[in-house]
Amino acid sequence: MESLIRQVFAEDPLESEGREDAEFLKTEAELFAKLTKAGVSSVSTTAAMKLPGAAVDGLLGWLGDKNPFVKNASAAENEAWIFDNTAFRSSDRSAWRAEVVACIFQYGRGDITAAVAAIADTIGLDGEPGHQAETRALISERLRPFVYAIAPARTLPVLIRSGGHNPHKRKLGPSNTSGISSQVFEVGVPSQQNGEVNLIETDPSISGIPQAKGVTRLCEPEGWGVISDIDDTIKITQTPDPTGILRTTFAEPAQFTSHMPDFYKILNEQLQRPAWFYLSASPYNLYQFLHKFIADYFPPGTIILRDGSWMTLGGLFSTLTQGQKEYKTSRIDKIHDWLPHRKFICIGDSTQMDPEVYAESFKKYPGWISAIYIRKVTDAPHMEKKNKPERFEKAFEGVPPNVWRVFVLPDELKDHVTHIVGDAHMSILDQLSAYFCGDDREKQQLDKDKVKR
Repeated sequence: MESLIRQVFAEDPLESEGREDAEFLKTEAELFAKLTKAGVSSVSTTAAMKLPGAAVDGLLGWLGDKNPFVKNASAAENEAWIFDNTAFRSSDRSAWRAEVVACIFQYGRGDITAAVAAIADTIGLDGEPGHQAETRALISERLRPFVYAIAPARTLPVLIRSGGHNPHKRKLGPSNTSGISSQVFEVGVPSQQNGEVNLIETDPSISGIPQAKGVTRLCEPEGWGVISDIDDTIKITQTPDPTGILRTTFAEPAQFTSHMPDFYKILNEQLQRPAWFYLSASPYNLYQFLHKFIADYFPPGTIILRDGSWMTLGGLFSTLTQGQKEYKTSRIDKIHDWLPHRKFICIGDSTQMDPEVYAESFKKYPGWISAIYIRKVTDAPHMEKKNKPERFEKAFEGVPPNVWRVFVLPDELKDHVTHIVGDAHMSILDQLSAYFCGDDREKQQLDKDKVKR
């Protein structure tokens, strides 16, 4: 489990400089002052500890499965999420295993009007004509997972349904001091094949527990895989700007970056449905928001988020902008442990530490990463230094130049992708060319149609 203090100490000089240029500390302080003045400064872990019994649960949460007061999550008190995951197995075709992650919240404050107003004021909503009511409703919806208290020392009985086989029972948890449980266990039977999908859901035979479900996608040891960042790689987040983060996270419909859904669709088809991992520095509070966004526009996969359910908006800023290199490299280490024999393409952007992260992993695991693609973000502020060629050359020192590419639009990658994938999938070049060299009006209409969905 991470902490905000650890993130600060893991901050890279590039991250520190970016936060200073964009005045993150000033925005954090102003927002905290507005929340305090409105009487809702307790949108934080402090609020969680004010709930009945929460202090005891929080302290005992450190004991894990040795906690004598562990109990099942309650539908009356808790909301539970089970995250989609990827199952793996060794080359001897043994049992399928997966890391199953669940998050348990405790229902907290019902009225968050003042917190919504503070965010609206910070992003300048009050100065914009029209749509204020609609936008405030959206802010309220997105903000609720940050207002719920975390629920340590809770368990979640589940059923694992493996195709036509008899379901078997497991118990997730107990949740830790951040309300998170993470366990690796068997999730399928050896006779199941690559590409099958299993269901993990709360046990319907046990009354009084919250309803939740997630899916497990089975991936054999060999084949392709894609590790993709989310923020400003496939989703517009404006990570270098604190006001931009607030606006795109809470006040606007999620928007994909230009042409990336089509690029990922083509990759998914030509790589014969690879294992997809969406690796983000966002906190777990945003899981459902990001899950829906990816389901709408991109191939399904496992979303990996930071191991903290931050209950402060300052925590949201920190988790997106500090300590990314240490965090992301550790999660890539885990993916390598699961699927060491697959070939991977890594896709990220220039707003944070993706070039440095992917370069380090490439050198750490020779032959595992076949290509690295970095989107040069030109539609966000404070990007001048981060987009300099010298930055990329330094980051990829020791990585062969035929491995990595920096791009603005994915059509710039078509020749490189074709080279990496090989002659067996030469049609990828035709598909990329047909889309990116087609009628601009048709492409623009396609993008508009996707936004409306």
